[in-house]
Amino acid sequence: MALRLWASSTANVLKLSSAACRTHHLPSPFSLSRCFSTVLDGLKYANSHEWVKHEGSVATIGITDHAQDHLGEVVFVDLPEPGGSVKQGGSFGAVESVKATSDVNSPISGEIIEVNASLKETPGLINSSPYEGGWMIKVKPNSPAELDSLLGPKEYTKFCQEEDAAH
Repeated sequence: MALRLWASSTANVLKLSSAACRTHHLPSPFSLSRCFSTVLDGLKYANSHEWVKHEGSVATIGITDHAQDHLGEVVFVDLPEPGGSVKQGGSFGAVESVKATSDVNSPISGEIIEVNASLKETPGLINSSPYEGGWMIKVKPNSPAELDSLLGPKEYTKFCQEEDAAH
């Protein structure tokens, strides 16, 4: 209980919210990490577990902490080439982990202006830093209004809780 109180206080100070705790009691020790998935303020989220950070004319996209936690250790990332385009909801790459291979979908449409080349050599950045070093692509959005159809931090947290409760 003390650990949970400390984690909650720390999350509040860091402006993080829990994305996956199912109930008010802790789950088994083997799924403890799932209670500490983070959702950051200032980002938008797709229900397919990708995030987008829109700054000026550029949107940075990656997979969420919740997604990487469910995937496990990421061992390979397949990314597109710059200059291509992505469509909202369409696949632009894949993440291979020790558990599974999953397509990664774009939360918005646009032109790919940059890919995170570091992920080729260090795919584990998606696990250790999903919102910073583990970003996947940068896009020049075709329609910034598409951001309005995405989830905010509170909505995404609730979505993850409901999704995990259903499993």
